[in-house]
Amino acid sequence: RRVLFRSETLEEFYGEISRVIIPEEGWGHNLDAFNDILRGGFGTPDEGFTIKWLNSELSKEKLGYPETIRQLRKRLERCHPDNRECVKRQLERAEKSEGATVFDWLLNIILAHGPDGEESEDNVQLVLE
Repeated sequence: RRVLFRSETLEEFYGEISRVIIPEEGWGHNLDAFNDILRGGFGTPDEGFTIKWLNSELSKEKLGYPETIRQLRKRLERCHPDNRECVKRQLERAEKSEGATVFDWLLNIILAHGPDGEESEDNVQLVLE
């Protein structure tokens, strides 16, 4: 099974996951929940599947530092007080165009479920186009 999507914000990415990978399934719309989806059991095939990310270069640009800063500011507003310093440091780095971006976060989660990933048994293949 192949999955096709494109995204310009993290919220759009979550919408594409809802629309394409797990239609009619409720989920948390956050990075941890996305990671769980790739493990299976949410209507995803047990034998794995391929994610074909269309316009990945555009997504890489759109999910870059401005989107990362926006997401980290949102996270800072709602995170546990014990995590605020860590999120502040991530935000400071992103404001200097340093560190991982939203695109990197998503890519790393997907790659963890593919060949050579920590959870490779999930057999999620990624094709960037």
